[in-house]
Amino acid sequence: MRSCQLPSTMLSSPPSLMESSHFLRLFLAFSIIFLGFSSSSSSSSSHLSSRELGDITFEYRNYTAIHEFRLLNRKRSIFCPDPNPYLQINITSNPLLSDDEFVTVNISGVLLPAESDWVAMISPSHANISACPFNAIQYEQTGDLSKLPLLCHYPVKAQYASKDPDYLSCKKKTCQKYVAGKCRVSTCAATLSFHVINIRTDIKFVFYGGGFETPCILKISDSATFANPQKPLYGHLSSTDSTGKSMRVTWVSGDKQPQKVQYGDGQSQTSQVTTFTQDNMCSWAVKSPASDFGWHDPGYIHSAVMTRLKPSTQFSYRYGSDSAGWSDKITFRTPPAGGSDEVKIVAFGDMGKAPRDPSVEHYIQPGSISVIEAIANEVSSGNIDSIFHIGDISYATGFLVEWDYFLHLINPVASTVSYMTAIGNHERDYVSSGSVYITPDSGGECGVPYETYFPMPTAAKDKPWYSIEQGSIHFTIISTEHDWTKNSEQYNWMNKDMAAVDRSKTPWLVFTGHRPMYSSNGGSVIIPSVDKKFVQAVEPLLLANKVDLALFGHVHNYERTCAVYRRDCKAMPKKDKNGIDIYDNSNYSAPVHAVIGMAGFTLDKSPSNADSWSLVRVSEFGYVRVHATKKELNFELCNRGRLVS
Repeated sequence: MRSCQLPSTMLSSPPSLMESSHFLRLFLAFSIIFLGFSSSSSSSSSHLSSRELGDITFEYRNYTAIHEFRLLNRKRSIFCPDPNPYLQINITSNPLLSDDEFVTVNISGVLLPAESDWVAMISPSHANISACPFNAIQYEQTGDLSKLPLLCHYPVKAQYASKDPDYLSCKKKTCQKYVAGKCRVSTCAATLSFHVINIRTDIKFVFYGGGFETPCILKISDSATFANPQKPLYGHLSSTDSTGKSMRVTWVSGDKQPQKVQYGDGQSQTSQVTTFTQDNMCSWAVKSPASDFGWHDPGYIHSAVMTRLKPSTQFSYRYGSDSAGWSDKITFRTPPAGGSDEVKIVAFGDMGKAPRDPSVEHYIQPGSISVIEAIANEVSSGNIDSIFHIGDISYATGFLVEWDYFLHLINPVASTVSYMTAIGNHERDYVSSGSVYITPDSGGECGVPYETYFPMPTAAKDKPWYSIEQGSIHFTIISTEHDWTKNSEQYNWMNKDMAAVDRSKTPWLVFTGHRPMYSSNGGSVIIPSVDKKFVQAVEPLLLANKVDLALFGHVHNYERTCAVYRRDCKAMPKKDKNGIDIYDNSNYSAPVHAVIGMAGFTLDKSPSNADSWSLVRVSEFGYVRVHATKKELNFELCNRGRLVS
């Protein structure tokens, strides 16, 4: 895997800060650097058909009929009328499950293999998998009332038995009954591999017939237990302020007692412990997935702040307790303090997660594994100070176990550098919840899991906007899902925050939020990709406060503009001898916008023709790198060089 490299050409220096405190020349170098991504993304999504991948982009995609597996919550699930006495399902594992392993599931004694046979992983193991109350109205949000939704607890993941290529052909044949020395009854078998992580509750595997459309229970395995359900896991870091002298570490455990983070030279801090329940989830006239069949106990979320650190310095830490266990010792690096000269970050939106086995899951973002592995390679090289994830974080959308799998995915990078986030529609939006958009995109989460797992330096609960400075950049991070209209609380805050930036200290002002102001992708008829009211209200603030760069997600591709205001190019870049676009703003004209929502979710195609403000459009998985000094800012796209339709 080759890491993304900054342009080697030295850009000409602007006037000194003393000479140009109000006329700082802006250099933004944009280039496309192709990565040799691993093939894990494509392999992990190989079980999705092109129809399924395309359907994922439809409106209300968190709960509507995307593929058959996601319709299971509305299926009648009864025991099959199967008198087969030979049928068995069991797992091959250590007596107790580890925190991260591939479990082998064995199905044997099958008399007649069928393409519709499948296996589900269920958690908790005591969940009722046969029938829920006969109350169809509770499930109206599934978008389909044609059948009663009687599977009350959604499977974590599932695989068709035919994922074993020898299953349908019955190559694994066993004779069950001999008569006069001849086999009279033979059965078939399948072996499947499931990636399992510590989700704190016992699990079991259920063998179904009838496919996802008409499931019936054939056999249920014994329960499997994790070796340590209390284990502290999935630690990730975030900055608490702009000094670089303190870092928050947040982790998950099955233990509600306070734990500790031990760091540096014998220092320690005790964790604050919180959690959330089904009662904290949003519902309306009907139950949401988060408050009903998508619920999974989140355990306890611990958070502690490591203080008395030094910026741009390497430290080590571990978290946990003697009773619950300890994490491994982890080395991390603090970000540079605001006002220092140099900072290197990566940024992206719309990542989510994907299975590392052939399973289908509630919601799959096929590019996520390759992107996080590429970022991990960058972080391990020491080239990254901080990460910014701009909305649509896990795509759990009311199916809470998805958060554990996402936290597991990002742990290798988020545990070693500051992982800063912004809220997106799939974390917050829900009808009658106070969000700007009344779509049920969060599945009833309403920002509660997001803010619990990712405590950012915000002023108050459910006010997820904040600013932070690292190196020569001031980041203003807003919520496009909360009221941004003129004179609203958030509007006044963002105006005040940007107006107060000391450009001699942090000459670069970067504005971020989830929904974009510019996109050539039109979105749906119901909700377009760009909300004109949002643009009309907020774009003037960007111009008035001389925002240099605006980063957004939501649309699942990459797009970069000219220096634009009101859809009119106020300045165009010039290409240097290496073909890199250079924006020279000796006299500030307008912000440059970039959509960077290509970190995992199935990609949106980019139109071949677009308005003149759209300079670059790329439909490939990836992320962006920003390298800023007080004299110049370099911005580049790192991608896999492949269109996924």
